[in-house]
Parts: sequence; C-alpha cells; structure tokens
Amino acid sequence: MSADGTGLTRRMLLRSIGAAGGAGVMFESMRTLGLLAPPQALAAPDFREPRAGDLPSDARGATVVVLGAGIAGLTAAYELGKAGYRCVVLEAAERVGGRNWTVRAGTTDTDLDGNTQTARFTRDDDTYFNAGPGRIPQSHITVDYCHELGVRLEPLLSSNANAFLHRDGDDPHMHRTVKADHHGYVAELLSKAVDAGALDAELTADDKEALLTFLSGFGDIGEKADGFAYTGSSRRGYSVEPGAADQEGVVRGPTPSLSETLSSGLGRYLQLELGYDQAMTMLQPVGGMDAIVDALLAAARRGGARVVTGARATELRNTDGGVEVTYRSGGEKSVLRGDFCIATLPTHLMAELPTNLDPAIATALRTPEIWAAGKLGLEYDRRWWELDERIYGGITYTDLDLLSMWYPSHGFARDHGILVGYYNEGPMAEAYGALSPAERKRRALAEGAKIHGEKYRRGVRASFSVAWDRTPHLEGGWAMWSSYGPEYDLLNRPAGNVYFAGDWLSHQTAWQAGAMDSARYVVSALHERVAAR
Repeated sequence: MSADGTGLTRRMLLRSIGAAGGAGVMFESMRTLGLLAPPQALAAPDFREPRAGDLPSDARGATVVVLGAGIAGLTAAYELGKAGYRCVVLEAAERVGGRNWTVRAGTTDTDLDGNTQTARFTRDDDTYFNAGPGRIPQSHITVDYCHELGVRLEPLLSSNANAFLHRDGDDPHMHRTVKADHHGYVAELLSKAVDAGALDAELTADDKEALLTFLSGFGDIGEKADGFAYTGSSRRGYSVEPGAADQEGVVRGPTPSLSETLSSGLGRYLQLELGYDQAMTMLQPVGGMDAIVDALLAAARRGGARVVTGARATELRNTDGGVEVTYRSGGEKSVLRGDFCIATLPTHLMAELPTNLDPAIATALRTPEIWAAGKLGLEYDRRWWELDERIYGGITYTDLDLLSMWYPSHGFARDHGILVGYYNEGPMAEAYGALSPAERKRRALAEGAKIHGEKYRRGVRASFSVAWDRTPHLEGGWAMWSSYGPEYDLLNRPAGNVYFAGDWLSHQTAWQAGAMDSARYVVSALHERVAAR
C-alpha cells in the first residue's frame, strides 16, 4: 500500500510503465523518480586489466570458482586469466551464454513445463533468432569487447520511419506520420503561444525570433499569416510516390486533428528513440549475438579457464582458506575447492542455494523483482515486410500483448527471413509463457494480423519461442531494483571469499554491458585484494 493509501505503490507504477512502454521507458522513468543515477553519472572508472606482474610470487595462480557461464561469468574468467588465475566455471545448463542465446536450425530446448522445441529454420548463416539480447548501444562496453575479441559488428536498425505504431482497436500508423503530426502540432501551439506573448517573461525578442524559426522547421508549419497552422506535410510519407514527368506524388492523408493526434496515445512511443541506450546507432554481431559468447569462451579457455557445463551448484561455503563448492554433474556429486568464488547466478536462484553466508545476503538477493520476458522468432518464406511495406529493419510498437515486433536488419532482399513476432515483458510475457509453443505462435499470429493483415498468417516456414521465466537455470528475464539501496550495496561487497556479479549488480540492468561492467568491478576488487597480501 502506498503512503497516501491509494494502493498505487512505486513498484506497481513501474510495472505499469514497463508493460506499456518497455524496459527503456521504465528505466528512464526510474531516473526521473530519482531511483537511478542519470546516464552521464554512470561512466565507469578506467579499467586496468589484471596482470600477473601485479602479484607477489606466492600469490600467483590463485583458484577462482565461477558460478554461471553467462556473460558475467565468462567475462570474469577471461579477465582473471590475463593475470594467471586458475578459473573453473560451473554452468548448470548444457550450453554457455545464459540469456545470450542464438537459436538456429537444429536448436533443441525443453522448458520447465516439459515443452520441447526444435528449430526448423533454414540452415544458413543469415537465418537465426536472437532469443535474448538483440541489440547493442554504441556507447556500451560490449562494443569494446567486440573489438578486443575480434567480433564483427553491423548496424541494427532499431528505429525505422516505415515501421508502425499501433493501438488496439485502431488502424496501424506509420512511425513517420505519427512523428510528423506530433511535431507539427507541438510547433503550431508553441508558435502561437510565443507570438501571443505568453512567454515574454522567459524570452527576449531575439529568443522569440530564434524559437519561431526553429519551430517552423521542426514542425513544418505555416507562416504567421497562416496562423502557424500545421496541415500535414510530406514528412507524413506518400500514398503515391513522386516520380517522373507530372507525377508529383500524393502526400499520405488525411491529416488528423490536434485532438485526434493527442488522444491516439501514440506519442508515448516517440520517446523510445530518445532514450540514451535506445538511440541509433544500434549494433549487432554479424551472424548472431552468440558470437560474443563464442569469443569470450575461446578467450577464457586460452587464458587457462576450465568451463564445465551440466554442472549445477548445490552448496557454497566460505572456509578459513577459501571456498568450497558442491555441485552435481551427470548424477554424481563433486566438491570443488578454491581461493575465491564469483557467483553470477540469477539473483533469485542464488538466494535458494544453500550457503553458510550471513542470512542478510539471502535477504538482499531476494530484494529485486524478477521481470519476465519472452520472444518469438517467425521464419517466413517471403520477406513481405520488405517487398510489400518497404520496412527494412526497425521495430513496430503496439499495446497488444505482443508489445513489439522486430524486422531483421540483415539478409536484405533474400527470399526468406526471421521476424521477431513478439518481444514482450512483464505480465504479458508471463501470459505467453504459460502457453505451449504452438499456442504462443497461434496467439501471436492472430495479434500480428491486426497490424499487418492476413499475410501475417501466411508463409510461416518455422517458429521458435522462448519464455525466460520458464527457462531452466534462469527462470526470469532480468532483475529490477525498485531502488538502489543497502541491499544492492551489500551485494556489491565481498561476503568473505565470495563475490557476486551480474547485470543485476549494475545500473545497466538487462544489458550485456551491465554484466561485463559488474564482472570487471569484481575482478578489480579481487585482484587488488590478492595483490595486497
């Protein structure tokens, strides 16, 4: 219950914002509420990779047990290997990468409900489905690791003027038309206010003239003699494209009224492309996001790390001389001893692992809320979104339970391709996760047809869906802190010889960069501790 008795708690508010606009909008809202530091304050200090020469001879070759071979665990093992640490990475799943998972032809998976899927996608280099992370902001440290590890990158077209914005019960609207109308009417209203003297207390005469000049171009509006009216413009796009001879083109219309534009509610989607970590240019690895996993794994092994899959930790203990980890692999119980442990398991699963740590640790691990997320990959035998609708890359946003649909940013002009039929989160993802894969597909095709018409249901060659809250050893999309308080601070400190790392211990939750930054933070702290012995 909220303090004012209304029943709307801060966590409930953030859940609603996330469901309506996605993680990006939710994080920006958290910053507005003062729950996150502003982006410019999050710059990590320069990272100095550990070196063997930093350590006294009797401290070299310390053993570090890493729990989890996701991005955080592999990054930690890779960086520690540079200084000669002996790392053993235990991964409960039969694959590495955690939520960084690229599905290709032949991929098979069974979820917690016993649903087994095998991807029947076309077997070629361009046909894949990034079931987890799908894009990389150019400002993220992920890009630096791609450079360091030789992972090739290409553009990911997150924003596309030809994609759609959609509200249930209404026709879909092109992103460009929604943007043109909102900019146009905002410019018209503000220009009228400036001209009427409503802002004279804030603006000088020169300021007013400069602002009116800016607004004229910003909104593509009429002159003062026309009342600064916005009546639509070519920015809305064309129903008939301009061409040769007398083909002037026909501007898309009719232009909605100011009231219709505001009441559409579509303007809320325009802020997505303004988010610090959502703005173009976005990037993706050539051939699939798991290129990052493959490169990290290979580099960690070159540094001496041993990575064991199918090895589920069942107990973790601090000891006088280090740590002791009990795990099961192939039905057999084994005990692994080391000097330190870096635990990168999902926070709620780590809380359930038996340990001899302070009970406050388990309490802190249970504090963040686990946010569900899901994705569906649909391979079509014809790239109709390109051929019929001129959509090359980009994302359509909707308030349907799909939340968003992604068009591929690679393989243009091929005869087939994979479209992300939904990328949803929160309650909507939970609803899809409760369905069988076949039911998810049917529901998504019915919903998607409201935007793209009946062609959306035709020509589907194969599909594969993931519900992260129903995925073994992960059981959630990401962790959300309602505030970064003492529990967060506690987990960013060592618990004896045990350290914690993951995107959930960063201000970049749900991003690979958060996992990498957290791993580097822990590696630095651990290395400094060993060097000071």
